[in-house]
Amino acid sequence: MSEMPQAERLLELTIPARPDRLRFVRHAMRDAAELCGSSGRTAEDIVIAVNEACMNIIQHGYAGRDGTIIVTVDRHDDQLDIRLTDFCAKVDPAKLKSRDLDDIRPGGLGIHLIGETMDETRFLTPPPGAGNVLQMIKKIV
Repeated sequence: MSEMPQAERLLELTIPARPDRLRFVRHAMRDAAELCGSSGRTAEDIVIAVNEACMNIIQHGYAGRDGTIIVTVDRHDDQLDIRLTDFCAKVDPAKLKSRDLDDIRPGGLGIHLIGETMDETRFLTPPPGAGNVLQMIKKIV
């Protein structure tokens, strides 16, 4: 990815890592996307991806323990840079795999949905004291 232009911070939200708090994240993400003029489908893609990534952090990273998720959204011209920071054990991206789509059962499709809805995803080097930073890039249309 080429160097991003100067960013405009649209959102910084710190939430307890609990499923009942994700509604705040979903509303904030929809508002941030719409503020940038995103179409309905693009806004929904952003909401789905961020919700799924947060659920993965809650279920697999914190696994029932108390924790915090920091959500930031920066606008760089025609794209959003969304970052989720947690304080869990480090994730090995090579071990993250979506389950087979032919395996019909509830759950387990978060990684697939994130990959399908976002333009780019990667783990960044976390700041001191943090566990992981997931970066998701979405072009605004």
